[in-house]
Amino acid sequence: MEPRSLMRVMGRKRNSPLGNVLRAVAAPLGASCGALALLVAYTATGAAGEAPPRITIVDARIIAAPAGSDSTAAYFEVRNTGSSKDTLLYADSTELGLSILRRTVRRTGTGRTDPVWAVDVPAGGTVRMAPGGLGVVVLDPPVLKAGQTVPYTLWFRQSGRVAVRATVTEGVR
Repeated sequence: MEPRSLMRVMGRKRNSPLGNVLRAVAAPLGASCGALALLVAYTATGAAGEAPPRITIVDARIIAAPAGSDSTAAYFEVRNTGSSKDTLLYADSTELGLSILRRTVRRTGTGRTDPVWAVDVPAGGTVRMAPGGLGVVVLDPPVLKAGQTVPYTLWFRQSGRVAVRATVTEGVR
C-alpha cells in the first residue's frame, strides 16, 4: 500500500462520526461523573442538609358540644422527635365544620381568643394544646357523641399532611 492511501485510511478513522461524538461528549461526561462522585461522598458523610422533622400526634380529642352549639374545641399533643423544627399551619376535618387554630389570651381576668397563623414545633420538642391556651376551634360542629372518633388532618410546613383520629370527650379534661 502506498503512503498516500495509508494516510487517507487513517485520516478517515480519525474523523469518523462516532469518533467525533465520543470526543465531544468525553469532557462533559467526565465532569458530570466527577461531580456525581463528589455529591455521593458528601451525602455519605451525613453533612448534606438537616435531618427532617418527625411529627407524631398523640392525645387527639374533641369536646362534645351540646346540640345547636355554634362551636367546640379540639386539642392535640404534637411531638417532634426529629432534629429540625417544623411548623403547624392548620388543622381540618372532612366531618366537622370550619377549624381554626386559636390561642386564648388572658388579660385582666377576662379571656379573649385570637387566631394563630402558625405554630412552631421545635426539634425534639412537644406542643400541647389545652383549654385556656392553644387549641383548634371548630365552628358549626355536628352533634358528636362521647367515644366517637373523628378523622382529623394536621398540615405541617415540612412534614406535610399528618392524619389522626380524634376521640370525642364529654367536657374539658
